[in-house]
Order: sequence, then C-alpha cells, then structure tokens
Amino acid sequence: MNKLKHNTGWMLAWILVMIAGPVRALEFPLPPPDVDVIGSVQRIQAAEEDTLLALGREYGVGYEEMRRANPGVDVWLPGEGTPILIPSRFVLPNAPRDGVVINLAEMRLYYYPPAKANGARTVETYPISVGRMDWGTPIGQTRITEKTENPYWFPPESILTERAAQGRPLPKAVPPGPENPLGRHKMRLDIPGGAYLIHGTNEPRGIGMRVTHGCIRMFPEDVESLFNRLPVGTSVRIVNQPVKAGWSGSSLLVEAHPVLPEDAENAFDPVRPPSLQEAVLAIEAVLAEGPSRVDHARLTRAVEAATGIPHEVSRKRWSSPLPAQPTMTAAR
Repeated sequence: MNKLKHNTGWMLAWILVMIAGPVRALEFPLPPPDVDVIGSVQRIQAAEEDTLLALGREYGVGYEEMRRANPGVDVWLPGEGTPILIPSRFVLPNAPRDGVVINLAEMRLYYYPPAKANGARTVETYPISVGRMDWGTPIGQTRITEKTENPYWFPPESILTERAAQGRPLPKAVPPGPENPLGRHKMRLDIPGGAYLIHGTNEPRGIGMRVTHGCIRMFPEDVESLFNRLPVGTSVRIVNQPVKAGWSGSSLLVEAHPVLPEDAENAFDPVRPPSLQEAVLAIEAVLAEGPSRVDHARLTRAVEAATGIPHEVSRKRWSSPLPAQPTMTAAR
C-alpha cells in the first residue's frame, strides 16, 4: 500500500511538472558597469502539490540549481509548508554585456536586449541544459545563423550509433510533434564540426542538467520567447566560468558552481568543487574595480560549498566593540 501511494505521488508530481504554467521571466535592470550582481534570493513555502522541479520552472531556475539550494528536500514531494530557497541572485558572467552569453558551468543563459526607446537596458537569464563531458558544448564566440519553427530532427550518426548500441534505435528523421526532442523551436549556431543548436525540448524535467549531446536545451516557453526576438546574426558567446566574481556596491561576491571531472560520462557522475586557483583568477579579473580586500576564509568556504549562490567574500573593516573614549586635551 505504501509503495502504491509513493508511486501515485511520484506520477502526480511528474504530471504537475509537465503541465506547469508559464515561467516567471527573470528580467532585471542592467546594472552600471561597476556593478555585477543582479536579483535576490527568495524564500517561499511549498504547497502540498509542489515539486522542486515545478517550482524551479515557475521561478526560472534549473534542476541542479534548485537541488543544491535545498539540500535534504525531496525533489518530488517537498511537503506542504516546507521552506524553499529560490536561488535567483546572480553574478553576471565576465563577458561583454551584449547579445547572448552562455555560461556552461552555471548551466545558464544571459540575454542583453537592445536598449529601449528611453535608453534603459535590461538583462534576462534562463536555465539551460548543456552537453555531457563526452558531448561537450564548444566554447567561444559564435552567432545565430538560422531559425526554424516546428523543425525536423535529423540525428547525427554518432547519436544513431549510440542509441542503437543501447537497444533504442532512432529513425533517421524525426518529424515535428511531441516525440521530437528539439521541441517547437531551434536556432542554429555558427560552430564548425557539428549541428550545435539552441532549442526547446519534449522533456522539460532535464533543464538544468548536463544531459545534451552538445546543444543548448531550454524550457519550451523560454526558447519561444527568445526565438521571437533574436534575429539571425545575434552574437552568442559561450564561456565556461565555474567561479564568477563581481561587485555589489563595496561588497565583493563570489558565485561558485560544481565542476564535472574530465572523465565524466553523464549527468549523474560525481562533481567536484572548483579549485581555489579558479576562484583567485576570477577575483583577479575584477579586484582592481572595487575598494574591498578578500577574506580568504570566506572565499574558501564559498568555493568548497559550490552552491551556485553568490557569497560575500570581502574582508570587513575591524572596529572596536568598546565605546569610543572622549578625546583628552592637555591643559595649558
């Protein structure tokens, strides 16, 4: 009976993920050049029917981001009243604030739209899935060369061979429809040596994981929003920054993400924290732009935790806990 109840609950949770409502677009005013942090961490309480996956989709956060921010919380059945942390504060990647920037280590895409009529600019950010280590997504500068709605999927020979070896053969062409893993929208990138795409999905549960064959996979509603606004020729920068550092006022913040080992083969292989050397390099790139010094104990804790949530690593100025003494003036 308990097993039946658990399976029924799991199935209900999965249905809720599949029919989740529109995502809340994470859009923020673009900060000035000397500020690198956007958004804020949110704290909510789960309703009886909530799952971490459905909440992540609602708040624009991927699977791994939600899981790491809420250790010990059941992904499928958090339980009514369970405190849930929404990790919606971000350090912007160290890259030009223009076009599309994709940070593979973070599994997140940033889009910097053109300025509005009044000159105001914004930044949008979306969770994505990226390539497994053995199907890595190339790093570098590229652009969108083609956009297709309701695409066919022509699996490359490597995927056909892989699936055949698994006993799950694929046809050479998958037509548009619910079985098409590209979803309803695809945008091709100008990367030689393969068909690298930004596309939707028919399996939204995988958003925020390293599960693709090198493409950038997005929630259907997210890729549709970008598809309708990004013209062919849009700049796309792909970076791999497991540690990002940036300023919020006089505070220096570090955001660290786990790293898959070089020999990892799938999304469930163990991950490791980034190295302190990676963190130092990220900090060196921005340290001269602000007044604070680094608290190395704080930095070590932030890197070792690798929660993906920005942590302040500034060294606080020391002040005496004793009340100020009156100034003594010598009598004349």
